[in-house]
Amino acid sequence: MSAERRNAFPWRELPSLLSTRLLAAFLVPTLLFVAVAGTAVYQLARSILEEELGTSLSNIAAATASQLNGERMLTIEAGDDSGGTRTWRNLVRLLEGVREASGARRVFAVDVQGRVRADVGGGLPVGSEVPELARDRLELARVFAGEHAASQVLFTGSDGRLYKTGYAPIVHAGKVVGAVGVEGSAAFFGPLQHLSRTFVIMGALALTALAIIALLTARGLARPLGRLMDSALRIGRGDLTTPVPPEPTREIGVLARELEVMRGALESRDRQLKMMLAGVAHEVRNPLGGIALFSGILQEDLRAGAHEEAQEHVERIQREVAFLQRIVEDFLAFAREQPLARAPVEAPALLSVVQELSSAEASIREVTLEVDATPAVLEADGSLLTAALLNLVKNAVQASASGGRVRISGAEHDGRYAIRVHDAGAGVPEAERERIFEPFFTTREKGTGLGLPLARKIARAHGGELHLTSAPGDTTFTLTLPLRPSGVSSPR
Repeated sequence: MSAERRNAFPWRELPSLLSTRLLAAFLVPTLLFVAVAGTAVYQLARSILEEELGTSLSNIAAATASQLNGERMLTIEAGDDSGGTRTWRNLVRLLEGVREASGARRVFAVDVQGRVRADVGGGLPVGSEVPELARDRLELARVFAGEHAASQVLFTGSDGRLYKTGYAPIVHAGKVVGAVGVEGSAAFFGPLQHLSRTFVIMGALALTALAIIALLTARGLARPLGRLMDSALRIGRGDLTTPVPPEPTREIGVLARELEVMRGALESRDRQLKMMLAGVAHEVRNPLGGIALFSGILQEDLRAGAHEEAQEHVERIQREVAFLQRIVEDFLAFAREQPLARAPVEAPALLSVVQELSSAEASIREVTLEVDATPAVLEADGSLLTAALLNLVKNAVQASASGGRVRISGAEHDGRYAIRVHDAGAGVPEAERERIFEPFFTTREKGTGLGLPLARKIARAHGGELHLTSAPGDTTFTLTLPLRPSGVSSPR
């Protein structure tokens, strides 16, 4: 992300944005669940109770219709209720008994034209039409076809309450001659509405509790994330010295620790880079000065015809150029991240190759090389390990006096393979032991100071380590490496 985009993004508002998003993530699904689930449960409960009420009312109507004499009911005509004929009174008495026994609001009997023959609780006169039947015409069509039925919807009575009507046919001589209607109150609706209000209140309380939890959780996450974000921004701006503070939260604590490890690695790499740049500048400056000096003298000698002196200057220039080339090669070898080409490597054979490659310089200095290695198989990059060991042996040879010995040994130790390079030279002063593995630190005039850092880098790339123990007359570099896993066949 560019600096312009970083500045444009409201980083300081990130904690509050996170709090808002977490709050929404907590509440929106819960609110949707409460609304959908509450509505679904309410509608299901109401539907079940309505169906149960309709079935109950239609059964009461059927029981009432079974007690009626359809032929006598049809003899009731308009005005019989005023005169109080016996047939009408008997019918009313029957319907009144059903009304009282069932607790119904209204019980009435009608003929197939929908005209009232008796109406208890409704007060309609005989011969009049029942207005509510127009609302339930589909249900009545089924009743006049011989079925039980109930009104599909609740209706509001004059008292403001909700009611439902159940119907049953009145049969005479195998033919439907009328119907009985029983109106009952939907008394369940009051408790159901109370239950619905209670559910809403409980849902609101739950949402409030979740909102508080969400805010506390968001605050608990936003603050450490904000601190982590500030640390990341500091690192991004190049501040590699300020440590990343630890965080108590487990997951964020892991992020903080990993970010601190990354910061430390970047700081170490930045420090090494600066040291390398300073070292390269210092090391290159000297040979360049020598080349400039000797090339000028060479030019003067050539003009004067002094060819022998000119040849000496050419050789000096070539030595300086070779030293520059070695500086560049060592620098590239140390700076380059080389992938390991792992393969089975026999430890004794590896040390024998190192002895052979070091023998020429050892012979010049009259130093004896001794190798003693117990058999073992390493899973390693043979060429890189050879380069690392050559650096160690070269240092040991250069530190040894004429006629001295350098001992190269290898043996298993604590489940790993330890390669030791020992010399009896003057040793490394205690003040220099802490810096001996720093890039470009050297006490030799023509040393690059990259041999030992490169050797340690190669050891660590293999999962091993390089250590130094030194005292006058007893200096040992120990390179430890993991052994090849058991169960893997050895090379043939």
